[in-house]
Amino acid sequence: MTHDAHSALLSAALDAAARGWHVFPLRPGTKRPALHGETACPGTGPCEQGHRKWEDRATTDPDRIRATWSRGPYNVGIATGPSGLLVVDLDVPKDKGSSDAPAGAATFAALCERAGHPVPDTYRVPTASGGEHLYFTAPDGIRLTNTAGTIAPLVDTRAWGGYVVAAGSITPAGRYEALCGPEAAVLPDWLLAILRPAPRAVQAPAVASAGQSSRYADVALANEVRNVAAARLGEREGKLFRAARALGRFVAWGDLPRHVVEQALQEAGETAGLSAAECRSTVRSALNWSITHNTARRDAA
Repeated sequence: MTHDAHSALLSAALDAAARGWHVFPLRPGTKRPALHGETACPGTGPCEQGHRKWEDRATTDPDRIRATWSRGPYNVGIATGPSGLLVVDLDVPKDKGSSDAPAGAATFAALCERAGHPVPDTYRVPTASGGEHLYFTAPDGIRLTNTAGTIAPLVDTRAWGGYVVAAGSITPAGRYEALCGPEAAVLPDWLLAILRPAPRAVQAPAVASAGQSSRYADVALANEVRNVAAARLGEREGKLFRAARALGRFVAWGDLPRHVVEQALQEAGETAGLSAAECRSTVRSALNWSITHNTARRDAA
């Protein structure tokens, strides 16, 4: 790699840090962190008090950045969580010859249209695979984490626990270049409603009887249905998704029949203005996820 290319990578790291984004080195020409893993940790230097992974060591300190990039032509990783970012990763189908699998960008555009908003104009970076990263400023006080397929197929997100390859980095597939929008826009409310962790459903005490558990579930169902039916334009699909996620716990525990939850949320979603097809798709996918991830409650003997 030429001296100019090496200097450009340092500049890319410094430019990202100047935006307040925490950076760390990636192996030259790749997307893999250049820092040691836990099993190879020497327990010295930054790790003297215990192993620190890339998210902990990412920095905005120009002196640290210059010292690190002076040692090699590292690509630039941005730790999204510490940077206060939520990055939407719009991927492409692995089988690019498939005609019935829309790319993440097309799916996301359709989702924005259903929410009643255009695709946000924000800082974005094309990926080496042909996809795109859309950068958003994450809201304060809410710890968002990575998702995979929660929003839609081939639409993932990177937040706490995740990172993205910064503009200016170079891989065999090409150079990452920033496009459109000099600043990261604020995460739209309708998208936050989908990504916000589902609130914990009110759980019956371990000693609750079957009748008491059923009453807790009935109250939760009534509250969620009321919340969805009153949702405004731009938040309807997000509220419906979160309601199904929350109520899926009760289905998994046997407190509510699935068909009762589906019918109640279907009616509430249509009352709010969503189409019947949108309601069915959103409710079913959210219930499937919630039921899969919630084991049956263990009541005390």
